[in-house]
Amino acid sequence: MLEISPSIKINENELHFDYIRASGPGGQNVNRVATAVQLRFDVRVSSLPEEVKWRLNQLAGKRVSVDGVFVIEAKQFRTQEQNREDAIRRFVALVRKALVKPKARKKTKPTKVSKEKRLQSKKRRGEIKKSRQDKSFD
Repeated sequence: MLEISPSIKINENELHFDYIRASGPGGQNVNRVATAVQLRFDVRVSSLPEEVKWRLNQLAGKRVSVDGVFVIEAKQFRTQEQNREDAIRRFVALVRKALVKPKARKKTKPTKVSKEKRLQSKKRRGEIKKSRQDKSFD
């Protein structure tokens, strides 16, 4: 069980790992050993609360497929174990971020003084531009 928060735990059976060959430099080893890890997590059928699922989809962006499967690819390290732990760490961090409710925005109106200041600065700017004009139409 992955502990996301004291109240939310994700069963490791919900995570699916695929091991693939990593791209980039690494010599012969990179062509022979599948060290990169793809962590797949089906958001739609997970045990997370609905609002967390929605925020996770929003945060993940392109990493969530049309089918609702969230994919993290980890290929930073040379071993499967390290890449697997890295993928899990990144997954947990993103889910924790999705747990935080965004602060509701309070609608505000500009104050009377700020409106007056704005109008005064516009008038001042207009005066400057007017003084630059060439008034001869010869």
